[in-house]
Amino acid sequence: MSWQPGELDALVDVGGLLVGHDQRLDEHWATGATAVLAPEGATGAVDVRGGGPGTRETDVLEPSHLVQRVNGLVLAGGSAYGLAAADGAMRWLGERGHGVPVAGPGQVVPVVPAAVIFDVPMNDWGNRPDAEFGYRACENATATETRQGNVGAGAGAVVGPVKGGVGTASAVLPDGTTIGALVVVNAAGSAIDPDTGLPWTPVPGLRAPGSQEVEAARPRYEGRPGRNGPVDRPLNTTLGVVATDLELSKSECRRLAVAGHDALARAVRPAHLLVDGDTMFALATGTGGALPEPGEPGWALRLDQVSAVAAEVVERAIVRGMLAAEPVGEVTCYTRLYPSARE
Repeated sequence: MSWQPGELDALVDVGGLLVGHDQRLDEHWATGATAVLAPEGATGAVDVRGGGPGTRETDVLEPSHLVQRVNGLVLAGGSAYGLAAADGAMRWLGERGHGVPVAGPGQVVPVVPAAVIFDVPMNDWGNRPDAEFGYRACENATATETRQGNVGAGAGAVVGPVKGGVGTASAVLPDGTTIGALVVVNAAGSAIDPDTGLPWTPVPGLRAPGSQEVEAARPRYEGRPGRNGPVDRPLNTTLGVVATDLELSKSECRRLAVAGHDALARAVRPAHLLVDGDTMFALATGTGGALPEPGEPGWALRLDQVSAVAAEVVERAIVRGMLAAEPVGEVTCYTRLYPSARE
C-alpha cells in the first residue's frame, strides 16, 4: 500500500498525541523516561513477546476489561525500578484532570501503562528513573517532538554491538490516515548484518562500509558492550508505541501491536529472546477516520492494510533510532563502528 512520511516523520504526526523526554547523561548516568500522552484519551492495546518483560498496567489493555481508553504510556530505563516513572506521569495527568472519573469534579485516576528496558550497566548502581523523570517527561511533552537517539528512555539503550536509542517515524496513507511509531531500541540481538555492516532494514542512500571496516568490527559482535567495557548480562528489551488516528476497538488496536513485533523481528536479529522483554503498545486516537464495522465488506482488508504499513513504520523507526545514537563511555555507535557508511 502506498504512503508518504508525515509532516514531521514522527509519532506526533498522529493527531491527539504528545511526546516528551527526560534523561540524565553524564559520567554516572545514562538513563531516562519517555512519555507518550493522549490527554483526551486513546484506545490502547499491547503485545508482549519477550521472555523478560518489565511492565505495569498492561492487563487493563485486555479487550474484555473495563477501561476502554488510556491517557498515556511511559517507557523508561532502570529495569523494574524504572516503572516508578509512571507515578510521575499519573500525577501530572491527574493534576490536569485527565483520567477515569471516580467521584467528584477533578477526581480522576489516570490510566498510564508502562514498560522498561534493562540499562542498569550503563549507570552507577542506584541511578535509575524515578517519578520525577516521568513527571518531567510529561512537562516536556509537545506535539512537535522529533528528537531521536540518546534521549528519554533511549539514553542508556544498547542494540547488539552499538549504542541504541529512541527512533520515530510516520506514514500518511492516500486517504489521509496517519500511522506513527516510536521505539526504544535496546536489544540483545543486533540491528546490523555483521557480514555487510549494513542494517538488516535497508536504508536508502546508506553507503556500504568497506571490507576492512567490516572485518575490524567482527569482534564487537562476540560480547555485550557496557559503559565501562563488556558486561556479563546482555542489555535488552525493545519497547515500541505504534499509533494511528483511526477510531479502533481494543481488539483492532492490538493488531497494530502484533504488526509492530513483525517489524522488530525483521529489523533486529534474533528478537524475542528469553533475555529480552520486547513489548509493543498500540494507540488509536480516533481523531481521523474509522474502519468499516467488523463483518462489513472491506473491514478485514482495511485493517490488514493499516497493520502492514504500521509494521513498515516501526521497522523504519528502529533503524533510525540506531543510526541517530551517539557513543556513551565504551559503547560505540553505528557511525563510529562503520565510519564510511554514510548516507
